[in-house]
Amino acid sequence: MSFAKLVLLGISAAIAILLIASPVPAQCSMCRAALAGSNNAFFIRNFNIGVLVLLVPPVTMFCSIFVVLKRYHRDDQQSESEDE
Repeated sequence: MSFAKLVLLGISAAIAILLIASPVPAQCSMCRAALAGSNNAFFIRNFNIGVLVLLVPPVTMFCSIFVVLKRYHRDDQQSESEDE
């Protein structure tokens, strides 16, 4: 399977998941229970955004490590092919 087909398949799967998925609150059960008593919609919205913002650093670190390992693996394969 070519790279272009894999990318197209990935994009298609992502779009399908986004269309099928229902909205889910970005909160753990304890946070949801604490916010259930609050009637302040502005606070709840900002809390959800804050939870998503706290998700950015771990995802960034994971993606960075993945990219570095992928580049290292590709460079290692190129050096092996040059040795032969």
